[in-house]
Amino acid sequence: MDKTEQSSRAGPLEFRGMKGSQPKNYHLGGRIMVVAVAAMLGAFLGLSLYSTMNGLLGGALVGTLAALWAFAFVTRLVRMGLGAIIGGLAGLILGIAAAFTVMAMIGDSVPPASRSLAGLLIGLICAYVANAIGAAHGKQFHLRQETGSLVQGSDKPIEKILDTSVIIDGRIADICEAGFLDGPLILPQFVLHELQMIADSSDSLKRNRGRRGLDILKKIQQNPGLDIRIVETDFPKVREVDSKLVLLAKETGSKVMTNDFNLNKVAELQGVSVLNINELANAVKPVVLPGEVMNVLVLKEGKELGQGVGYLDDGTMVVVHQAREHIGDKVSVSVTSVLQTTAGRMIFSKIKDGSDSNRNGA
Repeated sequence: MDKTEQSSRAGPLEFRGMKGSQPKNYHLGGRIMVVAVAAMLGAFLGLSLYSTMNGLLGGALVGTLAALWAFAFVTRLVRMGLGAIIGGLAGLILGIAAAFTVMAMIGDSVPPASRSLAGLLIGLICAYVANAIGAAHGKQFHLRQETGSLVQGSDKPIEKILDTSVIIDGRIADICEAGFLDGPLILPQFVLHELQMIADSSDSLKRNRGRRGLDILKKIQQNPGLDIRIVETDFPKVREVDSKLVLLAKETGSKVMTNDFNLNKVAELQGVSVLNINELANAVKPVVLPGEVMNVLVLKEGKELGQGVGYLDDGTMVVVHQAREHIGDKVSVSVTSVLQTTAGRMIFSKIKDGSDSNRNGA
């Protein structure tokens, strides 16, 4: 394997350490210690309540499960944000209060030997349900840093999920440098894997496209004012990358950035917002009105009889009526109509009366 292929294989590995790529894991030793302490407290509580070996073992088991559940609960809330943490804690408090209320109402009908177990089960169920509801509603809010007040999440920057096509295209890097993108950019691991597969392709054209994509990602990563995150979320039962992108966008409420026309349509049909770089490029092109005069170099013959075709500096195709004999000439034309599509813009024109052509664009 040559050095260039080695660099293309090693490239994606550098992005695993990107800012915000993964939530910080708790130290393994600290987790084991917390679980051990929770198991001992549970065993002590079970022994004090039942004074039997079953109470000791049952209490230790409950303490261990409670500690593991707490770790999963905290990790989930951290990923969901501050609003979800506040909502989850509020729901947890209300759930515990609801459990005490239920036990006070039905406590006399429960046998004394099972009263503690019934109280524990009711408490866990009420706490879990109330916590889930509170976290779901709290996710709609975020803490505004400027005022410290809790506001609804409409002001929160929307995450943009990058598609393979928009990365290889490369214009995303220039848009980022110009400061037209705010909020975090999300790079799914399955998109990065697809990009690496393209870079390792035996086809030279695909290999060059893949390596260009990796270079563009590196350029975006080096932008200090941009937050780009790699997420490990995957959908193993779904094979197509486009379908995974749509599912991820629906799950996280994000937008998809792409140049893929088919992905654009499929995402819109499923209610996912799409940012298409081609549509942005068309939107910022200079406006051309019927009757406007411009100079065009006729390069080739058009599809219809007698037509000539030229291009503006931004790549816009200009179809010139009755210009077949002027191929290779730079002529003055008058715009007759403009056709705008999602694939681009096409200008139809005719040679201006009395205009002089310059051979070979001279």
